[in-house]
Amino acid sequence: MLRMQPLIPLLPGGLILSCPQNEAGAKEGGHLPSREEIPAEYKWHLNDIFADDTAWQTAFQKVKESLPGIAAMKGSLAESAANLLKCLQARDEIGIAIGHIYSYARMHRDENSANTKYQAMTGKAEALMSEVGAATAYIEPEIIAMPEEKLREFRQQEKGLEVYSFYFENLLRQKKHVLSPTEEELLSRVAEITQAPENIFNMLAHADMQFPKITDENGNEVQLSEGRYRTFIMSENREVRKQAFKALLSTYNQYRNTFASTLGGSVKKNVFFAKTRKYPSTLASALEVDNVPAAVYDNLIDTVHKNLAPLHRYVELKLKALKLDEIHMYDLYTPLVRDVNFHIPYEEGCKLVREGLAPLGPEYLEALDQAMKSGWIDVYENQGKQTGAYAWGLYGVHPFVLLNYNDRYDDVSTLAHELGHALHSYYSHKSQPYATSSYTTFTAEVASTTNEILLLDYMLQKTDDKRQRLYLLNQYLEAVRGTVYRQTMFAEYEKMLYEKSESGETITADLLDEHWRELNEKYYGPAITVDKEIYVEWARIPHFYWAFYVYQYVTGYSAATALAEQIQKEGAPAQARYISFLKSGGSDYSLNILQKAGVDMSSPAPIEITLKKFASRLDELEKLLHE
Repeated sequence: MLRMQPLIPLLPGGLILSCPQNEAGAKEGGHLPSREEIPAEYKWHLNDIFADDTAWQTAFQKVKESLPGIAAMKGSLAESAANLLKCLQARDEIGIAIGHIYSYARMHRDENSANTKYQAMTGKAEALMSEVGAATAYIEPEIIAMPEEKLREFRQQEKGLEVYSFYFENLLRQKKHVLSPTEEELLSRVAEITQAPENIFNMLAHADMQFPKITDENGNEVQLSEGRYRTFIMSENREVRKQAFKALLSTYNQYRNTFASTLGGSVKKNVFFAKTRKYPSTLASALEVDNVPAAVYDNLIDTVHKNLAPLHRYVELKLKALKLDEIHMYDLYTPLVRDVNFHIPYEEGCKLVREGLAPLGPEYLEALDQAMKSGWIDVYENQGKQTGAYAWGLYGVHPFVLLNYNDRYDDVSTLAHELGHALHSYYSHKSQPYATSSYTTFTAEVASTTNEILLLDYMLQKTDDKRQRLYLLNQYLEAVRGTVYRQTMFAEYEKMLYEKSESGETITADLLDEHWRELNEKYYGPAITVDKEIYVEWARIPHFYWAFYVYQYVTGYSAATALAEQIQKEGAPAQARYISFLKSGGSDYSLNILQKAGVDMSSPAPIEITLKKFASRLDELEKLLHE
């Protein structure tokens, strides 16, 4: 989800990045197709946003010309309820428009990061977003400056303000962190500048860095890319995955000081905003926006620490099952079961997703069909395309999904995951006014991961083949390892980064390497050989540029585990609660929305349930391997 520097996000909905382990690879073979070589039916329909670049430019100019009008309302909000409503409605209209403008340019850029035309348009959109933020920066301070009794009177006088009720409540809750109008305007104007660390990271990692060629399983020399890395690191040929591992991370290592500088700059930026807004810490700043207690973050790390033994046992089992003398970091992604090849073309993957999500009911399936058949999805990798996968909610149009589909089971799982995000946006935008249409990242990962879990459970029910069952059990264990354990490790690492920075310590490449090594040793246990190349893996994690984002993958997965079980056991009542959850958008605090859906995330219980399920399925896998 797009996270803006102003206290209240300007753009509801937006980008939701997938976990790094969900990156999909290129189509098999040495050739990486150009964008033009991808058939039209596998491309998303960005002309659903704007018919062409000319229409984009017209919308851009219209927003730019509207800014003096909304800026002129400054100082008038406390004069009447009508003035307040007019201003908020104007901001909504601009917010919807700038959302379309930025999304069109950015998604076109993501089709090919080397396309300078859309790089420039994205830059213009970012600059306009900064101008919009500056022109509207007075709104929150003026509302907060009103006596609460006056604001209540305005809401009684003007029924149109009713849709902003939760907005007002949430804003007043954070009253002490909103600055003066002049200070808010200044922060909005520097927002574009402070995007530099993330932008530099993206350009270096996705456009400028060149990875070496390696030899694949068939003896062919192929170009390594971030997108193809996922395929190679899962190879049954140990030499192939070792080559890919060393080649990729050695390339990052060449730029480790540059990446340390960009990451350190991003951390300093977030520390600056937190201190400027008078938060006790950057963590408190990130959590309070959604009213999440710090105990939720701390409970997560503590609960996972208490349950590291099953992960250590899994690594030891992998060492034995793969018949290795030593298990290295490049062995972790290798399937335990050989010769089980789920070759699943995209159309078949769509069919499996639909069947797997049947427990969500006919209303959900109808929306799912629309997503698969109406140009929402960009399917295959091409030269310069953004790696990994994401979903992008866009108010007033429809969601979009970026994939790098490669006919593997985990690509099908990624499809289910991203469609979970997309349908969350679809239902939220369809059911909520713009003011409350934006769900939080905390709830976003619940919708996506519920789909993943339901799909995997369906696949396990569907197969009687022992080897396929072993493979799917391993997929489940890998999902928990990658999403719960690994993302908690990320969360712990991130907490360390900010504590170091807030105490005045400089973020250096050596510091980053050392702490990454220590955490890998701690989480994966005594059986693992922590290769020196892994020390720099922190440099390729884009989520570290989004302060305290990753912990929500873990809370989301845990909540999804509980919800999936309710849906499977209860049927229609749980379906209704779940659809209601999807429709809630940002109409309440995340913990409250999930509580209504049937999950209490203020307790460590959902995480404990998830890790117990991990241990139980590990037992089943171990038993099958010994039969």
